[in-house]
Amino acid sequence: MGFAVVESLIPWRQEVVAIGKPISSDLRERIARGGEAGQSRRAMAARFEVAPSTAVRLQARYAATRSVAPARQGRPAGSGKLGPYREAIIGKVKDKPDITMPDLALWLESEHGVSVDPSNLSKLLCRQGFTYKKTAAGLGARTQ
Repeated sequence: MGFAVVESLIPWRQEVVAIGKPISSDLRERIARGGEAGQSRRAMAARFEVAPSTAVRLQARYAATRSVAPARQGRPAGSGKLGPYREAIIGKVKDKPDITMPDLALWLESEHGVSVDPSNLSKLLCRQGFTYKKTAAGLGARTQ
């Protein structure tokens, strides 16, 4: 497990938080080989100074898949609440580039029955490459 210094909600204060990282591939292989050699999972955990639960999960994964590669972390891309409506949202923004996020949220709720915070719509559009540009007249338009 790694540690990172992150900004706090209080500007002058920093916090240290633990961030989960996969253990190295060579250590994974040694733990898996030890399990194949007949050593207990707890013994392997003590020998390589990892948590017993780590050794148990690693050897169970190896027994099931014959692989010690770490599993993908995080949610699969395109899943989540807005995933099924992504194309409809993008289409609406292309039809009306100056639509506001609250208006887009209201449209999504009235047309598709999905209640969502406007900030999540903005995040989705930014991930899709849309930006919001203001003109000299103070009007804005979405561009891609």
